[in-house]
Amino acid sequence: MAANLAAPGAVHQRESRMHTMRMPHSELGLLHELRALAVLLEERHVSRAAVRFHLSQSSMSRTLQRLRAQFGDELLVRAGADYELTPRAREMQRELALLLPRIENLVAGRGFDPATATGTLRIIGTDYTTSTLGPHLLPRLYREAPGLEIRVDQRDQDSYAHLERGRADLVLSPVVPSAPLRWEQLFTDDVVCVVDRGHPETKRLALADYVAADHVVITTIAQEQPLIERWLHDLGRSRRAALRVSHFSAATVAVPGTALVATIPRRLAELQAADPRLKLVEAPEEFDALAYGMVWHPRLETDPAHSWLRATVRAAAREMR
Repeated sequence: MAANLAAPGAVHQRESRMHTMRMPHSELGLLHELRALAVLLEERHVSRAAVRFHLSQSSMSRTLQRLRAQFGDELLVRAGADYELTPRAREMQRELALLLPRIENLVAGRGFDPATATGTLRIIGTDYTTSTLGPHLLPRLYREAPGLEIRVDQRDQDSYAHLERGRADLVLSPVVPSAPLRWEQLFTDDVVCVVDRGHPETKRLALADYVAADHVVITTIAQEQPLIERWLHDLGRSRRAALRVSHFSAATVAVPGTALVATIPRRLAELQAADPRLKLVEAPEEFDALAYGMVWHPRLETDPAHSWLRATVRAAAREMR
């Protein structure tokens, strides 16, 4: 992706494009050094930064020495096999995350053509978003940008950190992040309970019956199903996890022939409801609706490639609705 910070080769691609511009050599050199600095501060390791920036380790070491001399600061201080950032380096990392993409846009121009774009586009989500939004989004991305490699990775507790470090382009999540990350609602859903066909309840589980049951917990983040646990916590209740699985699709296959309850978003439950051994019953009325959205870093707010990506996701969400 032309402006993708997640792709290991993206910096190199942007660098190649920059050499076609009529800029003074000194300005190109400065931009190159700033890119290298950003990668060094993200990786905190000379060898890893060299691989990502397509340099030899010795060249990256010399670059680090020049940067130290330029800014009058050690920037990276060795701590075992890795390095720690100095206070000045931490401040510079925050500033570079916001300023470097803007500088690159000014130099490279504002155009973006998905039909000719190359690189890697990384989206983080769960199998829920892949199964529901994915059929509307993924073919659209491929048709519009056939040269991109599309990666969809599982959401975990580090997903938002990947955005901040430039290792992901977009996260699809119902969890509204803290500043400075941006969040935009795409669609809403609610949860239902998937139970065995022989389960005595036919309409809705009361909260007391729900918390008394044995549950399949879908461990979307840190071995928990955060929204369900938050709702129960706010109600002063808790549930027993008899089984923990990492994907929504794995939860439903464990239910037939058991007393287990799997709580999953309705859109996905309805896709999987064809199994005659299962049935859907309404979740406790105390549970809220879910607002699913996309999350991105503000440094990409005006980036043409990322603007195209967000517009494509919006269009897919509208089609899904």
